[in-house]
Amino acid sequence: MRTVISLILNLIWLVTAGWSLFLGYVIAGVLACILVVTIPFGVASFRIAGFVLWPFGREVVDTRRGGVGSSLGNVIWFVIAGWWLALGHVLTAVAQAVTIIGIPLAWANLKLIPVTCFPFGKQVVSSADARAQMFPTARG
Repeated sequence: MRTVISLILNLIWLVTAGWSLFLGYVIAGVLACILVVTIPFGVASFRIAGFVLWPFGREVVDTRRGGVGSSLGNVIWFVIAGWWLALGHVLTAVAQAVTIIGIPLAWANLKLIPVTCFPFGKQVVSSADARAQMFPTARG
């Protein structure tokens, strides 16, 4: 049942916001890949683009591998592209929240803002894997 609901929400999301947000991330990724030194920013943008295109049933988790490099990358990303992309999420969320059926989509849009602003040190995983990381079962 959960996967059917995720599928329906993803299809509605794709039509109402996913394609335009995806396009924004792809453009940011292509621009970032112009210079060799900024390719990691492009890779991060493409990774988020895939998540933004089909977000329901997946979550973003902290990799716990981010260090000073990830923090510095996040600051640079936020100044150059993150806040623009976050603004796109806010504007799309406002438009989606106008209808009752759009409220869960608007909420999902707002939940994407932290990874939009600070993508380094994050990983996209299935919701089931995220729950398993948060609540490991007792083995005995």
